[in-house]
Amino acid sequence: MGGPRRRHHSFLLLLQVLGVPLILLEAGSQKTRDCSRWCPPNSTCVNATTCRCSPGFISSSGDIFTTALESCDDINECGPPLTVSCGKFADCQNTEGSFHCTCIKGYELASGARTFRNESENTCQDVNECTSGQNPCHNSTHCLNNIGGYQCRCRPGWKPVPGSPNGPKNTVCEDVDECSSGQPTCHESTVCINTVGSYKCHCRRGWEPKPGFQNKQPNTTCEEMSFPTWTPPPGIKSQSMSYFFERVQELHRDFKPALAQGIMQDLIKSVDEMLEAPNDLETLPPHNRHLMATHFLLGFEAVLRTLAKAMPGASFTYLSPSNTELSLMIQERGDGNITMGQSHARMLLDWAVATGGRDSGPTVMGILSSCNMQKLLANASLELEPEKKVELNKIHQSPFRGAKPRLLSAVNLVFLSNTNTEKLDSPVTFAFSHRPETPGPRQELICAFWKSDGNSSGHWAMTGCQTLGTGNGSTTCRCNHLSSFAILMAHYDIEDRKLALITKVGLVLSLVCLLLCILTFLLVRPIQGSRTTVHLHLCICLFVGSAIFLAGIENEGGQVGLRCRLVAGLLHYFFLAAFCWMSLEGVELYFLVVRVFQGQGLSKWQLCLIGYGVPLLIVAISAAINSEGYGRTLYCWLHPARGFLWSFLGPVTFIVLCNAVVFVTTVWKLTQKFSEINPDMKKLKKARVLTITAVAQLFVLGSTWVFGLFLFTPQSWLLSYTFTTLNCLQGLFLFVLHCLLNKKVREEYRRWAGRVTGNRYSEFTTSTSGTGHNQTQAHRPSESGM
Repeated sequence: MGGPRRRHHSFLLLLQVLGVPLILLEAGSQKTRDCSRWCPPNSTCVNATTCRCSPGFISSSGDIFTTALESCDDINECGPPLTVSCGKFADCQNTEGSFHCTCIKGYELASGARTFRNESENTCQDVNECTSGQNPCHNSTHCLNNIGGYQCRCRPGWKPVPGSPNGPKNTVCEDVDECSSGQPTCHESTVCINTVGSYKCHCRRGWEPKPGFQNKQPNTTCEEMSFPTWTPPPGIKSQSMSYFFERVQELHRDFKPALAQGIMQDLIKSVDEMLEAPNDLETLPPHNRHLMATHFLLGFEAVLRTLAKAMPGASFTYLSPSNTELSLMIQERGDGNITMGQSHARMLLDWAVATGGRDSGPTVMGILSSCNMQKLLANASLELEPEKKVELNKIHQSPFRGAKPRLLSAVNLVFLSNTNTEKLDSPVTFAFSHRPETPGPRQELICAFWKSDGNSSGHWAMTGCQTLGTGNGSTTCRCNHLSSFAILMAHYDIEDRKLALITKVGLVLSLVCLLLCILTFLLVRPIQGSRTTVHLHLCICLFVGSAIFLAGIENEGGQVGLRCRLVAGLLHYFFLAAFCWMSLEGVELYFLVVRVFQGQGLSKWQLCLIGYGVPLLIVAISAAINSEGYGRTLYCWLHPARGFLWSFLGPVTFIVLCNAVVFVTTVWKLTQKFSEINPDMKKLKKARVLTITAVAQLFVLGSTWVFGLFLFTPQSWLLSYTFTTLNCLQGLFLFVLHCLLNKKVREEYRRWAGRVTGNRYSEFTTSTSGTGHNQTQAHRPSESGM
């Protein structure tokens, strides 16, 4: 019973605790509802009978009031009496229930904010409307900033348009034409030229500023142009040149700017007459002719530039009877790229390049093309840049020894008003016409210019010029300087001409001797035998190989085609065959000396199978492995890439070493046989002679090709000359060794000579050689060749 009673008591106590706050909350809510019924806007309730105005507002009774008839009104902090201070250059702005300060027009806070609260926060400063981007002035006026504002004033040389004020932001101005208003004070030697906002005093055509004055200035003063001083080059005596400069002096005395066009034509004709004078300039030494060319080109350029400025028109073209052509373009102003030209040359350049950044007179552009200048520039040298020489060495795989130029086009003298043309800001593009010609081996069409030397002579050069392309008798170039240009056919001297002459003459001599050897081995019957067969085929291989070498070793055109690969393959085959037949002579010598009592040597068909079959097998395998190895850019020979040259060097080295072993063995055997008690001295002496002959033959042929390896990479002229000499002596050496030193051959030659001359000595030689021939037939075939 006690438990339920205690729980009921606790529940009643909890209701009492929760009930007190609810009663209080209800009472407060009732009180609030009582205040809100009569407190006006912008006020808060204090209690059931009192209200308070919000900050920034006030009633007629003050902040607190107790009657419902009161209202809370905004307090004007910015109105009198002034209760706040915003400071200098600022205004107070009242807001509902508050206020803020702002900078007056033309000023702004240093922080960039728009408002602040009191004087301590005031950082108002003047706004420069002319530089802040707020300038509303017309583009024909000049903005002037004032304290707290700005004005729009006309610029100097400008005036307000009719009906426009001068100062307010709606001011609009126009240019004042000083030349028509009578304001300028230009000198009578000049012409007034109105410019935007100003004017210039420009020298008249044919006039130039006096010393100390500049053209196109308000105070410019001018005088008539004078003919440039042009004197003959010192130290050169020429009748035609003397007559030309006499004519120049006459033109100098009678010069008038108005006659500039006619003077140009007379000068060009006079130059043509001088260059066409027979047997005068050709007799001058090359140095004097080149000195004269440099002097004429520089002098002609200065004279033409001066005379062009006196020309009345904008362009001028003149073609002389000798096909010398002059084209001029004269402009006061321009922009962008300009194209000019004539039949010999065309030019594309930027207007800024022509003026040189100066505005001191009319801009002149000219091209003088002369074909007769070739007489003065004949045999001139061509100097290449070091980079070009390295490139040529790499291309031709040979040292560069020089270049010989040949002139294909007219000499084109290019000149501008801008005299500082050694390094242009932007390149100039040219298109030069010339006679069509296809470059041959080690030749190249180049764009060159005439460059003055330190000793006032000159030479052709390529520095700063790039050849862009050629075709249809025209070559396009790009240069970063101006001079006298021409298209040259440059022949690069990679090959020693003396060496080439020795090679050709020597090979012809060698071919003649080899042909005599072949005829001798075929027609002289007393020497027929296996060794003669070896000598015959050795000479045939050397003859065919030398003939192919002479006719086709050079790769014309620079492209490795079928012809070049075929030539390289044939040379590979026949030279290998020559070494194989040389090795067979060692084999025959071995059978003769070492195995002389053990039977015969190789038969003829066995010799041919080895002599021609082995090199054919080597060439076939080489071609199958690397057919691209046959042929080079300059020579039709084996290419050293990927070790392909060893397809020739390897077999040759092996043959030479084997023959050396055979010869050493032969000499050793001969020494033993000579030491025997009863040696066959006749056979031994013949074997000794044959051994010495074979060793000498091996030395000549082997050493020749040791040096011949350097012919196709001639880094040393000594090795090249050594090979050429030995190669030329091959045929002669074989002819002397196997024919002239052979007694039977000499007797046969005498018999042939007797038949031709018909003398009695032929009868004796015939009977003698017949007896010897019968005795020779009794010998074995292996001995008959001895």
